[in-house]
Amino acid sequence: MTIYTKLLYLSVALTFISFLGNAQIPTGYYSDASGLSGESLKSALHSIIDDHSTISYTAVENALKFLDEDPNNSNNVILLYKQTSIPKSSFGGGVDDWNREHIWPSSHGDFGTSAPEGTDLFHMRPTDASVNSDRGDKDFDDCQVGGTQHSEATLCYYTSNAWEPPDAVKGDIARALFYMEVRYEGDAGEVDLEIKDFYTTTSTSPGHLGVLSTLMSWHENDPVDAKEQTRNNNIYNNYQGNRNPFIDHPEYVGLIWGDGFEPEPASHASDFSAHTITISWVDAVGGVLPEAYLVRMNNSGFENIQVPVDGSPVADDFWNQNVGYGTGKCIFKGLTENTVYYFKIYGYTGSGVNIDYKTDGDIQQISIQAK
Repeated sequence: MTIYTKLLYLSVALTFISFLGNAQIPTGYYSDASGLSGESLKSALHSIIDDHSTISYTAVENALKFLDEDPNNSNNVILLYKQTSIPKSSFGGGVDDWNREHIWPSSHGDFGTSAPEGTDLFHMRPTDASVNSDRGDKDFDDCQVGGTQHSEATLCYYTSNAWEPPDAVKGDIARALFYMEVRYEGDAGEVDLEIKDFYTTTSTSPGHLGVLSTLMSWHENDPVDAKEQTRNNNIYNNYQGNRNPFIDHPEYVGLIWGDGFEPEPASHASDFSAHTITISWVDAVGGVLPEAYLVRMNNSGFENIQVPVDGSPVADDFWNQNVGYGTGKCIFKGLTENTVYYFKIYGYTGSGVNIDYKTDGDIQQISIQAK
């Protein structure tokens, strides 16, 4: 077990104990998940929360007016990203209106606004209409370094790929997304949703969204509070008849996504090639497949490209790019004309402190002169 996981267990266990009195968890609700971990726990939780009662997309408006009501003003709701209070009557698409935000964007799974995915209240929140539009379908990640502060939702930051919400709701958002992955597994004609540890694009089933390691950190640093637990209870009692397991049992996050290293990929990518600053490859096949690749570059020779270390993820920057399995290419920008650049590619599984790189055997490499 990794140090990260041990700390995660400790912090969430203490949080869980403090909210036992308010949890209102039905006796035996999680009995089938007792003692499990990994995929077995995920499967058991899916069976527990699956097939919930649904509401229409139109009905979501009134549900949010109840679930996210301002405790200091019953005529208002609290906006997720601005963290301000706005009249319930200001619902609409205007600049100063509020509307229904899909925390898991409908384009990452192509589920639209239909039940159950498009109306699931665990990932529906009131947001300022224009801020909702600006967030769009970006992944979630830390963006303050190198990103832009939003002009209206000043507690939020963004880049071209990602969105960082206010600190006060980071854990709430992470747990909503963990719920969505476990609830929607592609059975009964529903979409399959999967959280990845890299930036994703719009997709059909399976619908991908990132970034896993960041969401796990948010889950740890912004633990469950009484307001989030009350919302969980209200969805269960008044609307859907199911619960968010990661609010009731925060330790489940570590048990599913944070326990030990994933097995490294069985083979390397092949036919590594480049065109100007576009690097492409043929995905590895057979055995344990990579979840993503780390492409590393320098301008001083292959021998000076540092080999990545298990448990130490490498962030994207000028010299490094992480690319999901199946993408097959990446682009390095801002290179110096007529300079020779050297590249190596490493497949990996897992994320954060659980990341496991394929570093032995025949590492693919290529050099190219920038045009």
